[in-house]
Amino acid sequence: MSVAQAKAAARAAAIAARRAAFAVGQGTAADRLAAVLAPCRGAVLAGYMPMRTEIDPRPAMAAHLAAGRGGRVCVPVITGQGQPLRFREWHPDAAMAPGAFGAPVPVAGDWLVPSVLIVPLLAFDWRGYRLGHGGGFYDRTLEALRARGPVIAVGFAFAAQEVEELPVEPTDQPLDLIVTECGVIRPGT
Repeated sequence: MSVAQAKAAARAAAIAARRAAFAVGQGTAADRLAAVLAPCRGAVLAGYMPMRTEIDPRPAMAAHLAAGRGGRVCVPVITGQGQPLRFREWHPDAAMAPGAFGAPVPVAGDWLVPSVLIVPLLAFDWRGYRLGHGGGFYDRTLEALRARGPVIAVGFAFAAQEVEELPVEPTDQPLDLIVTECGVIRPGT
């Protein structure tokens, strides 16, 4: 089985696991995420607008803004196939419109370069690898950002999305931390 075939099979199982976890609810996962991000106050934080059964980071994003110290929040904007993401400034009252693949994006705001990213995913493993929907947007983005300087990539997911081991390719970018409703995972420790 090729890596692409293994990833496709893993996606189908991951979607079912995430759907079941979403039905139960995320509990205090956003509070746990906000606590993990607290040392990053003042940084530019990239969150995301949850779609379908993705766990919701917006309370942690709002907490980052409320903490002050000049921290700003942005969300990803897909500008084209094969391109890294760009990030537009967001706040809880931002006017939003459907972007590519239906994810809401701000209609106006500064373009920012984040140093901390909350990354959505379908599945993750103990090594910090994530499985997305297959577009490679976050892998390209993290590679480009890491080439510029330090970046912290925080996966945000339900604990039920953990798998034993994901198939990986050389282009896959690992996460630095993973936050779930059950705890914080620090890959490699």
